Amino acid sequence: MFWYQQPPRNGLKLIVSSSTWSQNFYEDGYSEAKFEISRRSTDYTLMTIKNVTRSDEATYFCAASDH
Repeated sequence: MFWYQQPPRNGLKLIVSSSTWSQNFYEDGYSEAKFEISRRSTDYTLMTIKNVTRSDEATYFCAASDH
């Protein structure tokens, strides 16, 4: 599972990639302290943004891959 952020008038930025068999991998500038991933099963994942501020304004996307 891949989680992306798209701030207004900007391109997509990868936040984190997660899988059922390894730890979450956060891109530079992002952390679990801010973007918490909860993966309850292979087909259900939730990202929670903690302590939301105005700078978090964006559209967020998830994408899945079975590879």
